[in-house]
Amino acid sequence: METDETDHVLPFQLQFDKPVASQVKIAEWNPEKDLLAMVTEDSKILLHRFNWQRLWTISPGRNITSLCWRPDGKAIAVGLEDGTISLHDVENGKLLRSLKSHTVAVVCLNWEEEGQLIRDDSKTSSSYEDRTSRFFPPAPRVPRMPGVVSGDTSFMEDSEDSYGELSNSSYQRFNILCSGDKDGSICFSIFGIFPIGKINIHRFSVPTPFMDKQTPRQISNSSIYKVSLSKDLCRLIVMCSGELNENTESRESQMVGQGMHSLVLDTSIFSKRKSELHQLAQQASNIEDLTEVIRASLSVMCKQWSDAMRTFHEKFDSLSTLIIDHALDSSPQEEFLSLLGGARTSSAVHQFLVNSLGEVGVKRVLKVICGTAKELQRIVLDHLQPAAEIIGFRMGELRGLSRWRARYHGIGLDEMLINNATEKSGMILVQIERFMRVLSTVEQQFSNFFNWLLKCIKLLMQEPSDQLLPYNSELVVIFLKFLYDQDPVKQLLEVDHDIEVDLETMQRVKELVQFGGFSDCDYLQRTLAKEFQQMEDSFKEAFLMPFTTVSRKMLYEDLLALFPLPSSSTSASVSMAIPMSISSYEDASHAVSSHQTCQHSFVDYVCFQVPDEPFSDIANCIGIMRGFAHDLSSSKNGCTSLEAVLLYVPAGYECVDLSLYKDSQIVLLLNGASASSESSGDACMMIVQASELPFISISRSTNLNSWNLSQLKDSAVQLQMENEKVRNIPHSVIAPLAVSASRGVACVFAARKRALVYILEEDEEVPDTE
Repeated sequence: METDETDHVLPFQLQFDKPVASQVKIAEWNPEKDLLAMVTEDSKILLHRFNWQRLWTISPGRNITSLCWRPDGKAIAVGLEDGTISLHDVENGKLLRSLKSHTVAVVCLNWEEEGQLIRDDSKTSSSYEDRTSRFFPPAPRVPRMPGVVSGDTSFMEDSEDSYGELSNSSYQRFNILCSGDKDGSICFSIFGIFPIGKINIHRFSVPTPFMDKQTPRQISNSSIYKVSLSKDLCRLIVMCSGELNENTESRESQMVGQGMHSLVLDTSIFSKRKSELHQLAQQASNIEDLTEVIRASLSVMCKQWSDAMRTFHEKFDSLSTLIIDHALDSSPQEEFLSLLGGARTSSAVHQFLVNSLGEVGVKRVLKVICGTAKELQRIVLDHLQPAAEIIGFRMGELRGLSRWRARYHGIGLDEMLINNATEKSGMILVQIERFMRVLSTVEQQFSNFFNWLLKCIKLLMQEPSDQLLPYNSELVVIFLKFLYDQDPVKQLLEVDHDIEVDLETMQRVKELVQFGGFSDCDYLQRTLAKEFQQMEDSFKEAFLMPFTTVSRKMLYEDLLALFPLPSSSTSASVSMAIPMSISSYEDASHAVSSHQTCQHSFVDYVCFQVPDEPFSDIANCIGIMRGFAHDLSSSKNGCTSLEAVLLYVPAGYECVDLSLYKDSQIVLLLNGASASSESSGDACMMIVQASELPFISISRSTNLNSWNLSQLKDSAVQLQMENEKVRNIPHSVIAPLAVSASRGVACVFAARKRALVYILEEDEEVPDTE
């Protein structure tokens, strides 16, 4: 362990100064363990222990744009440039789930769970008992393609419990994963796996309720920089850049150029309906997992059977060529029927059976086809059918919930759509039963046909055939007539094929409808694959309704124009370089009575660096705003809880990055103004107690510049190196600054590819480095 000789007089203890192979662009500490996840410039994810032991490295193959931990630290979410969000297991980095929630780069992620001041799992946890385990064994996994080695695909191992834990959210604290992209869209996923809402910040007007006359505002050409969901899940703070427009009574739009803005969204439906949403997400996410099992099973079965039939046709197609070569005017079926009837064997059939196919060829093809049929039956019994049965049970659970309209209609659980999806899940079981009967019949027909061929070959070669298995002549005729050049098994595994059903059978089905239980009379005309497609479509339609309903109930509450951005650069590029941090802390002064649904027991802090170009008179400043998320309710009562303060960075330094820390503290990472990547550098890390700063109450006005930073100039605080907790760093430092509030440690990255880990608190227990 590396430490400074004089660390007894320094506020922070240096634990490590280690080299890094590549420059780090994103770094986040695990909220529960002494683990640091880092993203390098070449888009690799590294996981290190506190003692800098590397646990694993993964490379998604695409540019990584954001990263965050699940609140319990057991999974990590990774945002990619193509709009994908991938979830990885903390133990080994393996992919657990991928969500394609966005179409452009995911620039920020925030994963928040319900926060309670009194932790009593028996009362405060949003627990929901999943009754499926009472009646069914563990859910089946995706079948592996034969010949595929473990690790060659994204299929999960049967022995891996992390994937099941991700889906089994019965006893997890209710949590929401928020993701924002560069086009202004924000997506919400329950437990990080079930999409439950999506909004776009430039498509809606934001009312300003603190005004006498509401004047809606809109943000165009927006780009999201950071999102933060409150601990009670009732508010979402969004930091974004864009053009702010005000719609006046004359319906003319007033534009105020590019700027950085802060938005507050009402997400109280997550808190008010967390129990209902928990149960919906629990059932629906497991149904989606099982749907993937069915899809993969059908894909594997189709490929395996196609390969088996290809082997059959490769052997038997040569008979057609021999018939043409011998100038015979007949088909292979007619030649075989002639052989079966005892007529003279043609030279083409004789040559095919004795020379081309032979006894060995017959046995080889028989083994392939019968072996494949048994493998398909195993996949159905071990994967396909159990998945369909559990889906049917879970849809039945959702059907019961949908009838409780007082509770579940509010989150969009539509009874009619759920009933339709439930019936489709029942029909897939009917189709699976039919497929098994057809597969068994086809296997029996092939086996009987090949037993007859073996008998014929023995007779043609004048060899004894007493030891051969018997055959049925009538089944041979049926095989030659209906199966030799047709494939009913493959037809059932194809989507585009229609099955012909006689009128008498259709009439019987319509008569059965009168007894109730189902209303679909055309299911016999559909294949298994087509039935699965319709079932999946019904699920998407049923689950889209909660998604749409929740999205509509997330409303914009407030907007605050922070500062204009330099006109010389695009807002997106400039905003990405501005250090910002959002967090919330417990605040007893905001306590409310327990009968209210959303308990505003936390106060939010928004911290950001003020750019120098628009504000030459307040250059090199840090702006801190608190109480923004609570300002809406206060402003309705004629007052405001919004407060702000400016901090002047010490002379000779500039802010590289900042992070809100526990107990409303702010950690600042400062570089010497003359430092460069070529020099050793003169940097420092500083902690400021935000709660002790002289915050000024901010009055809201009716113009677009809601509050003027220059008004805070007279009360600004000049940070002094000798008055704050400061630690000098003998390197030129760069972003990011990774701070762990739970562990009291910070990781600083130097420009020369080095990582320095500090203990922030003098009495903080040093994590175990063994």
